[in-house]
Amino acid sequence: MFDLKLIRENPDYFDSGWKRRGMEPQTPKIIELDEKRRALMTEAQDLQSKRNESSKQIGILKSKGEDASKIMAEVAGYKDRIARLEEEEKKYGEELNKFLALLPNIPDKTVPDGKSSDDNVEVRRIGEPRRLNSARDHVAIGEGLDGMDFETAAKMSGTRFVLLKKGVARLERALAQFMLDTHTQEHGYIEMGVPLLVKDEALYGTGQLPKFSDDLFKTTAGLWMIPTSEVSLTNVVLNSIVNTDELPLRLTAMTPCFRSEAGAAGKDTRGMIRQHQFYKVELVSVTAEDKSMEELERMVGCAETILKKLDLAYRTVTLCTGDMGFSARKTYDIEVFLPGQNAYREISSCSNCWDFQARRMMARYKKEGDKATKYVHTLNGSGVAVGRCLIAVLENYQQPDGSVVIPEALKPYMGGITKLEPVAQKKAGKVANA
Repeated sequence: MFDLKLIRENPDYFDSGWKRRGMEPQTPKIIELDEKRRALMTEAQDLQSKRNESSKQIGILKSKGEDASKIMAEVAGYKDRIARLEEEEKKYGEELNKFLALLPNIPDKTVPDGKSSDDNVEVRRIGEPRRLNSARDHVAIGEGLDGMDFETAAKMSGTRFVLLKKGVARLERALAQFMLDTHTQEHGYIEMGVPLLVKDEALYGTGQLPKFSDDLFKTTAGLWMIPTSEVSLTNVVLNSIVNTDELPLRLTAMTPCFRSEAGAAGKDTRGMIRQHQFYKVELVSVTAEDKSMEELERMVGCAETILKKLDLAYRTVTLCTGDMGFSARKTYDIEVFLPGQNAYREISSCSNCWDFQARRMMARYKKEGDKATKYVHTLNGSGVAVGRCLIAVLENYQQPDGSVVIPEALKPYMGGITKLEPVAQKKAGKVANA
């Protein structure tokens, strides 16, 4: 959400920001609705003042034993008019809030202009991509290990689901534990166990509602399944005032995420790239207003550490205005190299939302002793997507014989398993794959 006072004072700033996102000017309608609402509010306040003054006159007349019926009739008329004005003001206020709720955040001045992912700007490229002869993708690798079953998953749940088994399932669990340990022990994030079902208010706060309801799953009880634990973690500060001494607040969680992928028809239909259900380790930071850009760089570094420890080649890009998310003011994507696709694919997205979410959540902070509060700044990022990291490990550590070597960083989490062997070799008495 936005500061209406700032919009009135500097409409060009907001319209130029939305123009960079490919939108028409929005402030004329905002200002029109706001002026109508404020005019009705002023009229109601003036009438209330007259009503109060007349009420005093009634008291004076009655104390003197004089007739106050005429003024009493006027007061009754004021009351009815004030009620009508307040109801009309409420309608304009609701219309204004609904309109504002559909408008995206203003891009930071450092964000490159562009229309699509083709216009994103590479910041750095780390590691040498593994160029493997006859590299197989994760589906062929996983099925060869008897650890990935899409057919059975489809029978019980439909498309865009997978059943992981044996060593592959354990590898996914190992990745999640490794990520959580890294972020809590080395990066100072607090691990949280969070609700997977949330109210409308929580999704409104982080910007998924009302605009993106089609991308979500909703229960018959009226609760929503989280598309990312960003929702639960960020709403820790919902309707609260945080003491400055508590900032920055750094939180992490590993949860399943649920997305309908309503706008992804025909995209990434093979394998685990785009699923309705997947695991992700999320990073959320809540900071003071002057610290958020510094925190964004730190968060990206924390996510990159996971890929460095796994010795996976990746590149980091700044998203352009046309590819950036609704709530974001600035976003970096980290893309890992996948030999099976011979391409870099997104594995983490880290965004600074500035005060955009905080205004929707009424999340503020203040220094001890200060009366005034300020809105916190919120950031979120994948640290990283577990399923996509599983894909990256399988494809980058695949061997010519169909086996997959376990990266050094994951061996402490694999119970002594150093290699996943294909089914044929397992039956022949080779290293266990369970």
